[in-house]
Amino acid sequence: MTTRQHFTLADGRDIFYFDLKPGQDRSAPDTRELPETATSSQIRWDPLFSEWAVVAGHRQSRTYKPPAELCPLDPTRDANNPTEIPAPDYDVVVFENRFPSLTTDAAASFPDIHEFPFRSGPGAGRCEVVCFTSDHDTSFAQLDSAHARTVFDALADRTAELSTIESIAYVFCFENRGEEIGVTLSHPHGQIYGYPFVPPRMRNAAETAAAYERDHGACLRCELLQREIDVAERIVVRTEHWTALVPFAARWPYEVRIIANRHVPDLPALNDAERDDLAEIYLDVLRRFDGLFDTPAPYIAGWHQAPIREFRDSWHLGAEIFTIRRAPGKLKYLAGSESGAAVWINDVSPEIAAARLRGEPV
Repeated sequence: MTTRQHFTLADGRDIFYFDLKPGQDRSAPDTRELPETATSSQIRWDPLFSEWAVVAGHRQSRTYKPPAELCPLDPTRDANNPTEIPAPDYDVVVFENRFPSLTTDAAASFPDIHEFPFRSGPGAGRCEVVCFTSDHDTSFAQLDSAHARTVFDALADRTAELSTIESIAYVFCFENRGEEIGVTLSHPHGQIYGYPFVPPRMRNAAETAAAYERDHGACLRCELLQREIDVAERIVVRTEHWTALVPFAARWPYEVRIIANRHVPDLPALNDAERDDLAEIYLDVLRRFDGLFDTPAPYIAGWHQAPIREFRDSWHLGAEIFTIRRAPGKLKYLAGSESGAAVWINDVSPEIAAARLRGEPV
């Protein structure tokens, strides 16, 4: 059973240790002299496209590709080189980002302005870092299933807690993996963003699902899942509680959605059996991605959870994992059509992608 311990860092930021078994001493203090976290996080509304953008100029000074021996996500094993994690070892750690895109403290820096067309406000959310393991030279895919289950327990715990913060409307748990993605710290880690708004892609999905339920009396994702199971050609792997598939209208060369077989809104709603099973299928899918090419796949993985205060009954939990690599040595760039018009053009058919992820010759 996962256990949790809560402490604070030298500048007052929260740090949480999640361990596979009880009795671990994680009480080592943070001995650094740290300045107060500076933030200029602000949200600004684009009335033309009805979208929020986050402006966070202070992040220009964040840590950028340090050498391995100075990694701030390693445990502190040398008193002369303290890191963000004071304990000499850990299983899974979550802590407040030192260079957050969003912070609850932003409310003191920026007022709400509703003067058309320049609507803006504080970036009053929260950003946390999730260290999957103390081992700098491994990856999520190399964890065992018990350790992966602890990661998901941590994500569920943080989702539940961030959902109680009044300024937060949506909790997004994600991992960026690989330099090609833009990762600046190579230690295996993910992030959790508590947005003060529902991101546009999630809001569109939520409104679509709510409209479908209103018109048809059924969950849209439940029906899509059943149709994909019936067709079968884009299914990658199925377990008792989860289904991994390549979506019919996949945007990325290799893209998989891991969907809960039971209709649940978010990670905290999963029971023990579903969390155990999730650890197994998630590791399976990540290892399939790494088997596609001659080097580990750069990928982004993110959890599509229900908005905190709306659309919860019609929302159906799922994860999305995709790589920007379309062939050995070749990346998928978001050029004119994708970046300018938001119309994706995929170089690999979803059916071929599914077959390759299943390990079938094509």
